[in-house]
Amino acid sequence: MRIDDRLIHGQVVVGWAQALSPDRLVLADDTVAASEWERELYATGVPPELDLEFVSVDEAAGRLDDWDGSSQRTILLVGDVDSLARLCEHSSQIRKVNLGGIHREGQREERLPYVFLTDDELAKLRALSSRGVEITAQDVPTASEIPLGEIL
Repeated sequence: MRIDDRLIHGQVVVGWAQALSPDRLVLADDTVAASEWERELYATGVPPELDLEFVSVDEAAGRLDDWDGSSQRTILLVGDVDSLARLCEHSSQIRKVNLGGIHREGQREERLPYVFLTDDELAKLRALSSRGVEITAQDVPTASEIPLGEIL
């Protein structure tokens, strides 16, 4: 599971997909799931040997058990902390989350060079962590993981 507000881009497809060798990439995003044009745009950056699914956040919540029990290795990607929190409300299947790129927007403050969070977003992540979800930040696979507790 990765949060990256750029959604599908080179770092996800080249860096993370090569490092994790997934069979499937699932983008859980309400806007993209509802837009054929956006789905086509994001699909152009994904190699044909990688299965790609576009689902709403609610649909993803209903399918977490299926993906977890599947023999296919799956990367689940969302664009924001609120989507992650919604998924975690519906399932305990999410056990580890990678904070990738969450960029400056609105009231977000820099926590790491590639992670900007509001106090509310940070509180949501800490609440998920207290429920047993391991949350780390790592922009690229070759970088070291930074535990949530070390993110200011």
